[in-house]
Amino acid sequence: MKTISISKLLPGMFVQSVTKQTGSIKVTNQGWVKTLESIDKLKRAGILEVIIDPSKTLVDTVFEKDSITISLEKIKRDPWQKTVSSEQEMGKAKKLYDEAKTLQLKAFKDIEAGRNINIAPFRELAGGFMESVFRNQDALACLTQMRQKDAYLLEHSINVSILMSIFAKHLDIEKDIIIELTTGALLHDIGKIKIPDEVLNKPGRFTEAEFEVMKKHSLFSKEILEKAGLTGVAVDIAGMHHERLDGKGYPFGKKGDEISQYVRMASIVDVYDALTAERVYKAGMEPIRAFKILKDGCPDSFDSVLLTKFIQCIGIHPVGTLVKLSSQKVGLVTESNPSKPLKPVVKTFYSAKHSRYTQIQNIDLSSKKTLDTLESAIKPKEYNIDLERFYKNSILS
Repeated sequence: MKTISISKLLPGMFVQSVTKQTGSIKVTNQGWVKTLESIDKLKRAGILEVIIDPSKTLVDTVFEKDSITISLEKIKRDPWQKTVSSEQEMGKAKKLYDEAKTLQLKAFKDIEAGRNINIAPFRELAGGFMESVFRNQDALACLTQMRQKDAYLLEHSINVSILMSIFAKHLDIEKDIIIELTTGALLHDIGKIKIPDEVLNKPGRFTEAEFEVMKKHSLFSKEILEKAGLTGVAVDIAGMHHERLDGKGYPFGKKGDEISQYVRMASIVDVYDALTAERVYKAGMEPIRAFKILKDGCPDSFDSVLLTKFIQCIGIHPVGTLVKLSSQKVGLVTESNPSKPLKPVVKTFYSAKHSRYTQIQNIDLSSKKTLDTLESAIKPKEYNIDLERFYKNSILS
């Protein structure tokens, strides 16, 4: 057997297996490559290196055109596969999250100054988010739960972007499209910078006139991105994430098949993060309650199939959720468990029974040695827990 570069592969050689590639393609059978067309097909599939059997090379043979004996098949990704631990990924994830905040602030200043925003760093950041999610989605997912009440405009778009990347990975969407989805989500609310503060930050219900002003932010987002040279999926997400399947959304009143799968995904993620977000004038709700509102409160507004898949990939108690166990221990969900969603890994640090902080302990609720069970999701204020301090000292340290 001999290992060769794909550039040295010639018609008549017998391919035993693939040893190096950039794509997610597998060769489903061994065989002779009989034409240049078949070799080109392997190159386009991202094959870089193969093992050949020189003893089987066909010599002085006239090959028929398109006589390809090697068929290509896409490898089905395991959406839950993790190549590093969440602890290993957390440092990179935090750096990406901080970079996103800096980029958002710069974009806001550029718009206020009448300048076009630079899309390139946002697309690069989107790629960083995606790669982090593919290494271990739990790290970035955890960061989306670190809410600051006075930073909603910044954090919301970042969180939607991260959740879109996780969602797209679970739907097995191609990586180049995931980057576009993630870029669009990062910038989907950029138009809010043009909404007057008295409307944007109003704590109560909008008047009809105020709501009409607020609804313009989607159009502003679309215009800003188009002026910056962005097109396609990312612009659709920015301009149409408030459209609804029943036609009652805005700004265009589109409905049903007029709304693409990608926009349907964005609308689900956008509302979910808005419902669970902490704001100066409103406490965020538990994820399970937000899911119920999305499913039952407005059943005709969202794609039910996509919504179910989103809940499956995020989990009933998403990573970063504060929970209380049957033992009255309190902790954060730090690792998801897709096969047993009610049995994640929880990092406990507080006793609800004794109202005091305790020694940090990682409890795998799926372990046969663990008698503890997950009782409920809770809010930090229920026990006066300084969650931000815990994050800094125990999660990000």
